[in-house]
Amino acid sequence: MAFMSFVGRVLFVSVFILSAWQEFNDFSVDGGPAARALRPKFNAFTKHFVSHTGFKLPPIEMQHLVAASIALKGLGSLLFILGSSFGAYLLILHQVLATPILYDFYNYDADHKEFAQLFVKFTQNLALFGALLFFIGMKNSMPRRQVKKKATKAKAM
Repeated sequence: MAFMSFVGRVLFVSVFILSAWQEFNDFSVDGGPAARALRPKFNAFTKHFVSHTGFKLPPIEMQHLVAASIALKGLGSLLFILGSSFGAYLLILHQVLATPILYDFYNYDADHKEFAQLFVKFTQNLALFGALLFFIGMKNSMPRRQVKKKATKAKAM
């Protein structure tokens, strides 16, 4: 059973590992293609966020966001494979930050083809988010292993 759980965790995080590996290989001084693709989406998200909340976000360099994304996905995946809840929390943090920025279906009308594509990807990321929450819930609901104490034998005198 433990082996099946391990294989399941490896297969689950393969999405994150492959994504982090691709971004790492393409990363350059300016952040690479991921940073160039992220800039307009982040600007749109910032405008949307400011218009709805009134709070202004601090200026952020895209290469720092891409590097943070690589770190969260890479470290979170490795820890998750080992069964760590902290790894799941790192992956959740990545999902919470990246999903509304990358898959901004809310910036399109429902009749645009971009809306449908982004909405599908957004819901897929919600499913990953739900699976991570499920993992944490299961991890916290399982009783901890108790170290069995050996019964002391009475000494014969």
